[in-house]
Amino acid sequence: MLVYFAGCMATYRLPSIAEATIKVLKHAGLEFAMLGEDEWCCGSVAFRTGFVDDGKIMARHNVDALKALGATRVVTACAGCFRTISADYPELLGEELSFEVVHFPTLLKELVEGNRIVFPEGEKMAVTYHDPCHIGRHMGIYEDPREAIESISGVEMREMHQNEAKASCCGAGGGVRSTNRELARGAAETRIKEAEETGASVLTTACPFCTFNLREAVERSESNIEMMDFPEFVAKVLEL
Repeated sequence: MLVYFAGCMATYRLPSIAEATIKVLKHAGLEFAMLGEDEWCCGSVAFRTGFVDDGKIMARHNVDALKALGATRVVTACAGCFRTISADYPELLGEELSFEVVHFPTLLKELVEGNRIVFPEGEKMAVTYHDPCHIGRHMGIYEDPREAIESISGVEMREMHQNEAKASCCGAGGGVRSTNRELARGAAETRIKEAEETGASVLTTACPFCTFNLREAVERSESNIEMMDFPEFVAKVLEL
């Protein structure tokens, strides 16, 4: 069974991401379930700010809840959730997961290649992509989001001069935004300037934390670039 793990950011702060993800999954004709109230925070922020024991309690609960639901594959559109569940849980709990964990851009690439999703002919637009630290430098996922974007008719992919393994951090992760707001804001403003230099009209990323911080930077700078999380961008292109 496919289970969509929404994550805290998409559930509480940016529900438009969860709504867009669900719309895309349904559009592809996928049957999936959600944990609902049984979904706890993945524990990423707890682990990375030193509250490891608390994070382990969250991990244990989520793994048991996913097993009870019969999950064979878990998809999440949150880079932090993806890294935490797929890489940290096995190490912290000392056991292999009984289900596969896949990040949304990777699943989207599969759906496009399997003709489960066909993008319509749309208006031409230039798009640039921000590599989240959690799925980029931490997990080595660089090509899947780009291949998915490039499969969209009329879209021109434009790279920022700092990209992939050398991408500038948005400033939100690792507890930075929670403990040093000004540093986080400065990093985001730098990244927005780098995105604007490409001439792209749309900036997208596959991480709600990045989206939240970068979107605030766009609003502060009065930039004309449109900041959308990956599922939001895909849902818009599909006119869902």
